[in-house]
Amino acid sequence: MTLGSIFRAIEQNIEKSVILVSYISMAGIIFVEVIRRFFFNEQAPWSTTIPIYLFLWLTWMGASYNTLRRSHLRFTEVRERMPYKAQFACLLIDALCWFIMGAVVIYYSIEQVYISYDNFAIVQGTDDVMQWWFYLATPVAWSLLLVRVIQNLRFDIREFRAGRSLTTQAALFD
Repeated sequence: MTLGSIFRAIEQNIEKSVILVSYISMAGIIFVEVIRRFFFNEQAPWSTTIPIYLFLWLTWMGASYNTLRRSHLRFTEVRERMPYKAQFACLLIDALCWFIMGAVVIYYSIEQVYISYDNFAIVQGTDDVMQWWFYLATPVAWSLLLVRVIQNLRFDIREFRAGRSLTTQAALFD
């Protein structure tokens, strides 16, 4: 296995891996703490906050993954009825909108991460788990999302120049 194939495997599976780890961690914490609460009348003080923070990683990485797979809201039925150049123009407008929204989200979420970092904000119910570790999910995942937009845009430009169909319908399951 070459270094390039390792990087390619990581690049293709990073979102799925983070989603899986976040989801399993959330479910595990909630399951164990429900059992502890009902059978032993005790509960870890952080068990209600950590799953909520893990949900940040789950949702934003899910957004990036759905952008990669093109399974986000795309109005495919409407676009298929448009002329070929109009379809391509819509894809360019999509990419532009993603970049504008991504720039806004990344700018303000980095500010939030910095504020949490600067104030030594800890997760409620813990002594040393920093909030900024979880808030970092937003700028990291949105940066990855914008990389996925660039990848999709490069593909769309190649398809447009070759005269091939611009409609790529995402499969529900891989």
